[in-house]
This record gives sequence, structure tokens and C-alpha cells, in this order.
Amino acid sequence: MTRQSISLTAPNEEWLKNQVKAEEFSSKSEAINYLIKQARTQDEYYDFVRAKIDKGEKSGFAKKQTRAEMLAEFKKGMPDV
Repeated sequence: MTRQSISLTAPNEEWLKNQVKAEEFSSKSEAINYLIKQARTQDEYYDFVRAKIDKGEKSGFAKKQTRAEMLAEFKKGMPDV
């Protein structure tokens, strides 16, 4: 792993200390890596949703479907997030 030096605001430093103290994480590094991973996952999900919206907007009018059919079609291409 790469070592990095970062500056934190006082509230963020306190939050990190409390997380380690409460044994939610074994170190501040583990907590920060977890938070970055969460942010990256969220970005990937937003990109996925945006792509679906763009595809839908470009596809024109939809065929008449029941609610259940629409939900099944949507879930078919959805990643497990």
C-alpha cells in the first residue's frame, strides 16, 4: 500500500479517533480506505443509473407494460449494490 499524508479538520479527526476507539475499524487508514471505497461504489452506481436514464431517454416511447413487467425488466440489468 502507498503511504499518504493528509490533513483533517478537527471534527473529522475526532470522528476517526472515535471509530478506532469503538473498534469499528482497526486503524484510521482502514476507516479512510472504507470511506473511499464507499464513495467509489456510489459513483459507479450513479454512473450506472445515469447511463440507464440516457438509454431510456434515447429509446423513445415505451411499450405498454404492467408494473411487474417494468420492474422485472429494470432489475434484469441492475448490478448488486
